[in-house]
Amino acid sequence: MGTAYETDIVAWANEQAALLRAGKLDQIDIEHISDEVEDVGKSEQRELSHRMAVLLSHLLKWKYQPERRGASWQSTIRTQRIAIETRLQKTPGLKSSINDSSWWADPWADAVYDFAKETGIDIELPDSCPWTFDQVMDQQWKPQETKMPRG
Repeated sequence: MGTAYETDIVAWANEQAALLRAGKLDQIDIEHISDEVEDVGKSEQRELSHRMAVLLSHLLKWKYQPERRGASWQSTIRTQRIAIETRLQKTPGLKSSINDSSWWADPWADAVYDFAKETGIDIELPDSCPWTFDQVMDQQWKPQETKMPRG
C-alpha cells in the first residue's frame, strides 16, 4: 500500500478511491475505509444537530428578547430552516433522527447553552424542546413573546 492512513489522509483517500475504481479490492485498506464510511454518517448527524441548535437558539432569543428582533435574526432563522430542509432532502436517512426524542436532547442542550451565554438571560427553560419539528421548520412560525420578569 502507498500512503499510510495516519500519515496523509487525503493522499490515502485518493489512493483508496483509485484502487476501488480499478477493482483492486484485495489492495484496499478495508478497516480504515469502513471507519471513514461510518464517519460520513456521523458528520451528517453533527451538521444536522448543529444547524438545529443554531435555529433553536435563535427561536429562544426571538421569544425572550422581542426588543432585539431584527433582520439578522430573521435571516438566521430562515437560513437554518432552509439548510436543515436541504440536508433532510439530500440525506433522507437523517429523517429518523428528527423522530427520535433522544436525538433532540443534544441540539436543545446546545441551544439553551448558547442562548444563556449570548444573552446573559438566566431563566429556567424546559428540559426538552417545547416546540414540534413542524413548528420549528415552518417559515411562518415564530414563538410567542414571553415577558421577562423584572428583577
